Amino acid sequence: MLCHASFDKTKNTSGRLTNARRKTMTTSTEINWDLTSFFPNTADSSVDLSINEVKDSADAFEKTYRGKIATINPASLLQCFRELEAFEAKLADISLFSSLSFSANMAVPQNQALYDKVSKFEAELSKQLAFFSLELGALVKAKPELIAEPLLSGYRHMLERTLRRVEHQLSEVEEQLIIEKDQFGVQGWEELQSKWLNTRLFDVTVLGEKKTLSYGEANGFLPHPDRATRESANKSIYGLLGKDGEIFASALRNICNDWVTISKRRKYASSMESSLISNDTRQPIIENLLSAVEANAVAYRNYLKLKAKLMGLPILGNHDLVAPMPDTADQKFTFEHARDLIIRAYSRFDPDYAAAVKEMFAKHRIDATPRFGKRNGAFCADWYSGKSAFILQSFNGSLTDVYTLAHELGHATHDYYVSRSQTLLNTNIPSIVAETASIFGELLLTDLLLEEAKSETERKAVLCLVLDEAGMTAFQVTARVWFEQALYASIQEGEFLDYKTICNHWTKSRNRIFGNAVTWLPEMEAEWTMKPHYYMANYRFYNYPYVYAQMFVYALYEKYLQEGKAFVPKLVKALSAGSSVSSIEIGKIVDLDVADSTFWSLGLNRFAHFIGELEKIVG
Repeated sequence: MLCHASFDKTKNTSGRLTNARRKTMTTSTEINWDLTSFFPNTADSSVDLSINEVKDSADAFEKTYRGKIATINPASLLQCFRELEAFEAKLADISLFSSLSFSANMAVPQNQALYDKVSKFEAELSKQLAFFSLELGALVKAKPELIAEPLLSGYRHMLERTLRRVEHQLSEVEEQLIIEKDQFGVQGWEELQSKWLNTRLFDVTVLGEKKTLSYGEANGFLPHPDRATRESANKSIYGLLGKDGEIFASALRNICNDWVTISKRRKYASSMESSLISNDTRQPIIENLLSAVEANAVAYRNYLKLKAKLMGLPILGNHDLVAPMPDTADQKFTFEHARDLIIRAYSRFDPDYAAAVKEMFAKHRIDATPRFGKRNGAFCADWYSGKSAFILQSFNGSLTDVYTLAHELGHATHDYYVSRSQTLLNTNIPSIVAETASIFGELLLTDLLLEEAKSETERKAVLCLVLDEAGMTAFQVTARVWFEQALYASIQEGEFLDYKTICNHWTKSRNRIFGNAVTWLPEMEAEWTMKPHYYMANYRFYNYPYVYAQMFVYALYEKYLQEGKAFVPKLVKALSAGSSVSSIEIGKIVDLDVADSTFWSLGLNRFAHFIGELEKIVG
């Protein structure tokens, strides 16, 4: 039941960096975060002192509560929760410091060493304290009336979620063995995939000039204005990934087969059930969501055909999916301009709502400069003890980068409200809820940019980017869900998942969404290899929560446009709730019923609205 920083891995926006600046140390001109609020540096002796203090706290907690929770009274259970939260807050500081240091500079040996040390330390603590979840589950199963105990009202929903998990818990020894197995098993496959991406160099022809680039740099050219450059970047990245395809197939095959075994051992009805429990949702809700998206895939295809027309192409290639409009290719933003835009967008919704965003900039909680060895993508990691968060991004000045920053600052805003309203055990926010403020922030930025656009060309650029991003999150990511479902169905049927078989599942799932609206480079069969979500140990079906969130927030935004300022306190209340109430109750706070079979059409209507606005410009 140990808490860990939450990372947003959907965005994949690592950017461009010249060879002359490729290095592991930062300079005074870089935009990087200040981690000295934790420790002076990764080699400082205070880190080891804190690790020892946390170990002492774990020992004291175990001595006090092991074997005693089954007979504990409500007052003592409340005290137990509070002691656990104090312990987890201290552990989270160490864990967050090590992971942030490593993510910003993966090539620095002392960062690698600390990250490895802390990972092993956390694994040992998880084994040591595995008894707590098991004993709490047994207690709640034996005495479900505890859920309604007034003294424990602040933890009501946490106890409800505990009861839902209890049937899938194993014995303490079995739980410990799984932790030990994973540490050098599936987690090793996960690490291999990540390190492969960040330790390879790619040959990309940029505007006719051949360049040798890191993954982050090469990835930054995928939305380049020049079509030949985009094509070269795609061929280089996915061609090299495909050459090592059997390595990635081995990793994914072993992770999936491991999960099938664990699911049977835990008596899950399906490979997806664990994810449904973790995300605090139900299978019918997700089935309604996926069905609604598939039924409306034609709208996405129509947009892609409209984009092809705007780009003067008979049909889009896959390397055109995230391409900017030709007449807006030179639009660039400084980091300072992006900051000011986002602060204004959030402030227009409500001045107080922008407080977290302003604090993130003022306290240097953002690492935005691309560098060799920096983790690809973007994420926001919450820092409960600091009532704040940290953001990693590679900012290269594109409109996409501005949106990514607005998105991650939405996460920081969510963390800001939760940390001030909830105790630590009520910050385990399911992914389907965790994207609420981030996508809402993107829509706030969209309204500002559309309102202040100086020409139809600028409006077109914004609308196409929004439709590209929403199309990816709602439609393309749905294909990833189908892909993962196909992998587990394949294993159940006895099919061997070699590289080509996995590629076949990938392209079939992909084509259910895209139909004949896009042509694909042959190298793109390897696209699945670079998605970190499939390699995350014991975290299956990472993707559908993002589809859920996109459609939920689009529906949420419709409510905001209808209600205006009266909507502000509802959103703040929903964000402040953390995981103290269910995802269904979160919806009800803002007068939305996600369990209604017709609900998802409301969010899809918002997507159609943006297409309609673009069609007005095109004529």
